[in-house]
Amino acid sequence: MTPEKDSFTGGKDYTRWTTPVGRFLVRWVRVLAGWIGPHWAMLLILVVGGGLAVSLAVASAEVYEAVAETDGIAIIDQPALDASVQLRNPALVALATGFTFLGGPIAMPILTAAAIAALCFRRRSVTPLILVAVAAAGSLLMTVLGKNAIGRLRPPLEFAVPPYESSPSFPSGHTLNAMVITGIIAYLLVLSEHRKRTRALIVAAALLFTFLMAATRVYLGHHWVTDVVVAATLGLGWLAVVITTHRLWLTLSSRHSDR
Repeated sequence: MTPEKDSFTGGKDYTRWTTPVGRFLVRWVRVLAGWIGPHWAMLLILVVGGGLAVSLAVASAEVYEAVAETDGIAIIDQPALDASVQLRNPALVALATGFTFLGGPIAMPILTAAAIAALCFRRRSVTPLILVAVAAAGSLLMTVLGKNAIGRLRPPLEFAVPPYESSPSFPSGHTLNAMVITGIIAYLLVLSEHRKRTRALIVAAALLFTFLMAATRVYLGHHWVTDVVVAATLGLGWLAVVITTHRLWLTLSSRHSDR
């Protein structure tokens, strides 16, 4: 890792925690690092954060199931699917199918590997590899456990556009992975970019990619709206855990180098 490169972005010191909660977290992590060492402290934080994220994934499935039984949030699913079917035309379907392929099990790993290689080469560091690997592992775990926890059926095949998918519908793995992978890559790009406007464009591009991925999943009839909404929320939560852990690592490394 390279704390000197990552600690400052656009004049902001990422090792400074201005909120009471942030300062409390740093004090707690310093004590923990003193007991078991900084590397193990970061690993423990990721495990605990990952456990919370996975628990949230399972809990969200249970909450959804309970609400769906009373025609709560699920009441938006069928109307959204009906609207998507009405809006379809050959050109948009072809575009949506091509775009959603980017978030699939073939294209997404290839694109991610290319991004990691470029970032590692640019930064002369393995930090991108570590952060993306950790983020992707958590995203995959949440997807698998979330799907198995509820086993929700996808929209009927007569409303779907081929190629058809048979895995459980809740949550949307495409959306969750898009949020996490593009989010962590955007974070790494922001760390090395000093222009505020460029940083804003990077974040906007990552959010737009995730939104379009979620929208195409519903548009093509591969997922219900609630599948993609919960997936985006879960992805954002896990992304926050990974980024916070990295900032804590930067803080500990910076304090250690000042000694």
